[in-house]
Amino acid sequence: MTEETWHEARLIPTSGINGAEEQERRATSALLAVMSSVREFGRTLTKPFGAPAGTLETYIEVPFQLAEQRLFPDGLIRASRGKKSWTALVEVKTSNNTLQTAQIENYLDIAKENGFDALITISNEIAPVVDQHPTKVDKRKLRKVSLHHLSWTRVLTEAVMQKEFRGVADPDQAWILGELIRYLEHPRSGAMEFEDMGDSWVSVRDAVRTGTLRASDKGLRETVSRFDALVRYASLQLGRRLGAEVSPVLSRKERADPSLHTASLTKSLVDEGVLVGEIKIPNTVGTLVMTADLRARSLTCHVDIDAPREGRPKTRVNWLLRQLKNAPDQLRVEVFSARSRGPGATELISLAREDPMVLLPDPAREPKSFRIALSTSMGLKRGRGQGAFIDSAVDLIDTFYADVMQNLKAWAAAPPRMRAEPVTPVEEEIDPPTLASTAYSSQDGAHTANSEVGSEKEAHPLQA
Repeated sequence: MTEETWHEARLIPTSGINGAEEQERRATSALLAVMSSVREFGRTLTKPFGAPAGTLETYIEVPFQLAEQRLFPDGLIRASRGKKSWTALVEVKTSNNTLQTAQIENYLDIAKENGFDALITISNEIAPVVDQHPTKVDKRKLRKVSLHHLSWTRVLTEAVMQKEFRGVADPDQAWILGELIRYLEHPRSGAMEFEDMGDSWVSVRDAVRTGTLRASDKGLRETVSRFDALVRYASLQLGRRLGAEVSPVLSRKERADPSLHTASLTKSLVDEGVLVGEIKIPNTVGTLVMTADLRARSLTCHVDIDAPREGRPKTRVNWLLRQLKNAPDQLRVEVFSARSRGPGATELISLAREDPMVLLPDPAREPKSFRIALSTSMGLKRGRGQGAFIDSAVDLIDTFYADVMQNLKAWAAAPPRMRAEPVTPVEEEIDPPTLASTAYSSQDGAHTANSEVGSEKEAHPLQA
C-alpha cells in the first residue's frame, strides 16, 4: 500500500455527511467554533452587526420555549467586553435549502423575549443589495431585534481575506482558519456557490429576444433580483482573489431605497433588453461596468478612463496603447473628444496599434476620455457549466480585470522642473559690464560714488 492512497487527517472532515440535517449541523458547528477560536475572523464577521470587540462564545442547537413550541436555533453567539454583552441567534441553511419566513419570525420572537440583540441567517442565498435580507419578514418584529444575513460565499471570502491578506497573529489559529476554508470549499460541505438564475430566467430571456416582454410579466422581478445577486457574487469572487473589498456600485438613493435600483434595472430590461451592473475595485482607474444584452445575446465589460490633458492628440492615444500592449486583440477602444457630442471613433486595438490615427478621424480634436470594452457571447443556460449565463459573466469580469483594468494607470501631470542656475567657470575672469551712461548705478561702489560727486556736478553742463 503506497502513501498516495492515504487520506490526511482533517480537523473538519467532509466524510460521513449524510443528508441536509447533518450537513447544516456540521457547517454550523465548524463555523462557530472557528469564529470563537480565531479572534480576528470572529471579529470580522460580527463587527458589522454591532458586536463589541471582546471574548466570543459560541453554542449550537440551544433549546428555547416559544408558546407551546420547543425550538432549536442552529446556533448562538455572545460577545462580551467588560459589562457590555451582545447576543445573536444563528439560523443556517446549506445546499439549495432556503430560509423560511415563519422560522425566521419565530426566532425573532425568541430573541425579543430573551433580550437578545440580533438574528443572523446564513445560507447560499445572496441578497441583491447590501444590508437587505433575502427573506421578507414582518417589519414590526424588527423593532427590538436586528436581522442580518451572510451568504456562504461572503463567509468564505472573509475567511480567505483574513488568512491570506489581513493576517492572523497566531500560527495555530491561522492553520485552524485554513481548515475551515478547505472544508467550505469542498462540494460536500453544502456551502455552494451562486448556481442558478432562477425559474423565470429562460422565459424572460426568450421574451426579451422576441420583443414581447412586459413590465407586468411574472418572473421579471425574480430575474432582475438574480442578476443583482450575480453581480454581488462576482464581486465577492474577485475580491477574494485580489484580497480587496470589491463591491457593486449603488447611488446614495438606491442604498437608502433598494426598490429604486430594482425599478431601474426592470425598466432597462423591458425597454432596451439590457441589464447593467457596476463594480467598484479599489485603486483602479474607474468603475468596471458589465452589460448583458439579452437581445443580442452578448456580454460586454467596459471601463472609462480620462485622457492626458497635455500633448498632441496622437501622443495621448499612444499613452493608452502603451498600457494595453498585452491586451487581447478583440479589445475595443472608443475615443470621446472635447467639445463634441455623440459617440467618438471606435476601433479594435489590433488596428489601433498599427495606426493610432484610426482613432483620430479629426486630428484637430483633442481626446477627452477613452472607453475600453471587451465583449463575448452570452451563455444561455440558467445554471452553471459550459454555455451557462453565470459562468460566461463571471469569466468575462475576471478576464477583463486581469487583461485590462489591472494594467491601467490614470494620467498624472509631471511636476514642474526647477531651472538650473548658470555655472560661472572659476578660471575665467569676467570684466564688469561697461555702463552706457555716467548716471549713478547700483553697480557703483559707495566709495567711488562719494569721491566723484563733486567733479560730476562741476563737469555737467546742466548744473551751471
